[in-house]
Amino acid sequence: MKSTKLKIKNRKGITLNANLELPANQKPNYYAIFAHCFTCSSSLNAVRNVSRALTQNGFAVLRFDFTGLGRSEGEFADSHFSANVDDLLDVHQYMAEHYSAPSLLVGHSLGGAAVLVAASKIDAVKAVATVGAPSTVNHVKHLFSHQVEDSEEKGDVEVNIGGRPFVINQDFVKEFDKTDLPEIVKDLRKPLLIMHSPFDKIVGIENAEQLYKNARHPKSFVTLDNADHLLTKEEDSHYVGEVIGTWAKRYFPKVENVMLDTEGEQLVGHLNIVEDNFTTSIQTKNHTLIADEPASVGGSDFGPSPYEYLNAALAACTVMTLKMYAERKKWDLREVYVYISHSRKHSDDLNLVLEQPKYLDHISKKLKFIGDLTTEQSDRLKEISSRCPVHKTIASEVVFETEII
Repeated sequence: MKSTKLKIKNRKGITLNANLELPANQKPNYYAIFAHCFTCSSSLNAVRNVSRALTQNGFAVLRFDFTGLGRSEGEFADSHFSANVDDLLDVHQYMAEHYSAPSLLVGHSLGGAAVLVAASKIDAVKAVATVGAPSTVNHVKHLFSHQVEDSEEKGDVEVNIGGRPFVINQDFVKEFDKTDLPEIVKDLRKPLLIMHSPFDKIVGIENAEQLYKNARHPKSFVTLDNADHLLTKEEDSHYVGEVIGTWAKRYFPKVENVMLDTEGEQLVGHLNIVEDNFTTSIQTKNHTLIADEPASVGGSDFGPSPYEYLNAALAACTVMTLKMYAERKKWDLREVYVYISHSRKHSDDLNLVLEQPKYLDHISKKLKFIGDLTTEQSDRLKEISSRCPVHKTIASEVVFETEII
């Protein structure tokens, strides 16, 4: 997964901080937007983990900070519920204009309520998933209800929410009473996945029950057993992302991977120099790979470098060769690790006596064997590791034929 930072202006001219995360091959089948929980931000570990799982299912995921939260501009008092919905609509429009219209909305807690409302207003949205969402928007008022009276008398007032200070006003409070979420869900008529923990102490499980009862089919419910509201345990947020990714596939047409034609050769490499800098697509008959250069030399670091692929080929060939040899000998070799690095070293540093000292390509190969092996067996495996086909190819003189087609 690779993240691209974006700055998105909403309808009020406020700059929203956003991150667009793409699948490993940088070619998403569909786009999704993730809306974070009340007073949270898009950098929350749970948000990142859910996004990562979705990218592994072919989605590009935009996660962003609502007005006045995280790294977005604006004041928290301006981040009332309808403003959150407006932010979602503005972010969706930006994505539609600059990338592709997101067709999946995912929301956590109050963000879940926001995506339900936004989905009712956007035709391009084909499915919605909520995690720990309240069934009524004004549910969150209990977090600061004992301080609401002060805002009526004093205007702006600082309240404590989850141990953090926030400034609110009466308009902020009143906004939570304006939305009839159950009625919106009833009329949504889009595939809906509701995920909720029965042990959620912030937003009780009865909220999921009300949303599910009001929703029309196709609707699904998945319990998040033993999870807390913020999905603080890594396994919970990973599970949420994996379930959403699997569930969503039922409602999105399967997109066949566009294969580059190898023109009868073993593989083809392709670089769109205008659009992709160093990011190179590599296609064999059945597999797609991405090569790139690290950011330190001007690349985008979307995949291994060419020399890392060279090392990978040598590593794979080495361990496969050792497996076959040990099995033929019936030796107790259970696992093999090979650690490889490529560098340029001077012949003097390698203690090589040459008529003309010079820099040479140097490959370091370190082996680690797991199993009940004798010293003689380990030494023999070391010898055999140098006889794998890729090792012999690299070490021998190679004849190249290059032509223009």
